[in-house]
Amino acid sequence: MNVVRKEETYTIDDIYALPEGERAELIDGQIYYMAPPNTNHQRLVNYLSTEINLYIRNNKGSCEVFPAPFAVCLNKNEKDYVEPDISVICDPSKLDDKGCHGSPDWIIEIVSPGSKQMDYYKKLFKYCTAGVREYWVVDPDRKNVTVYNFEADTMIEYPFGEEVPVGIYEGFSIKIQ
Repeated sequence: MNVVRKEETYTIDDIYALPEGERAELIDGQIYYMAPPNTNHQRLVNYLSTEINLYIRNNKGSCEVFPAPFAVCLNKNEKDYVEPDISVICDPSKLDDKGCHGSPDWIIEIVSPGSKQMDYYKKLFKYCTAGVREYWVVDPDRKNVTVYNFEADTMIEYPFGEEVPVGIYEGFSIKIQ
């Protein structure tokens, strides 16, 4: 007799019940634990967050930038909780004290050795179907940025050192060295 094991499904409550300091994401009810980021990863998060914040401030924009750890409950359901490296949110009604409920306008993920599959495949699909307008995958090993503009249905790769145009802001680009 074959016995089929039922795979356990988790919810956002399980994420909030994790021990202090333990970070994980929840995609389709499955928990994915996160390793601590390295120094170069944090440098990139800091640089990009600063550039985006300066642009928004200098242009009197209304969007807000949230670097990780920051809770994003995609699709407003109990089975999808992510902590993108950078989230840009332009609709203040999506924000509360716990984070973002619904999809950010722009998400940036910095690839680490353990996150390649997640960033390039699983999260790409999740972000596209959740209504994220733009998704950047910054890959320090490959020294490139893959830009998915879901509104324009395009995917373009840019090498580090080249200006990368921001789809949600006309006339804004960022160069990563």
